[in-house]
Amino acid sequence: HTGLATFRPVWTEKLEDHKMHSEQYEIPKETIEAIEKANRVIAVGTTVVRALETVDQGVFTAEPKDIQGETSLFIYPGYQFKTIDAMITNFHWPKSTLIMLVSAFAGRDFIMQAYQEAMKFHYRFFSFGDAMLII
Repeated sequence: HTGLATFRPVWTEKLEDHKMHSEQYEIPKETIEAIEKANRVIAVGTTVVRALETVDQGVFTAEPKDIQGETSLFIYPGYQFKTIDAMITNFHWPKSTLIMLVSAFAGRDFIMQAYQEAMKFHYRFFSFGDAMLII
């Protein structure tokens, strides 16, 4: 469940000092089973990325069951992704935790090039705008 604090910018001097908001998540048993069998895991949205990256990797090899929890995982450049292989997400606000998350996944330079291209072709930004597939 996407929290309103998702859109809050980072105001701290050091990234490590930023207190990430928490979001609740539910991962159905069927999703766990699909991930176990998947060659690639494509997350749709940053909330899904955070949920899948939060759960213990053993959950994907154990007896599948519905999982519920809460995550305050802050993903920023340097984070090593464990579960996802690609993501679909919007074009996010500058200085937001969301742009840091996608930069952690694809590299800041690559993401900034994608944003330049999006502006050049008048893509719509933010929550109700256009989306991108990052592989």
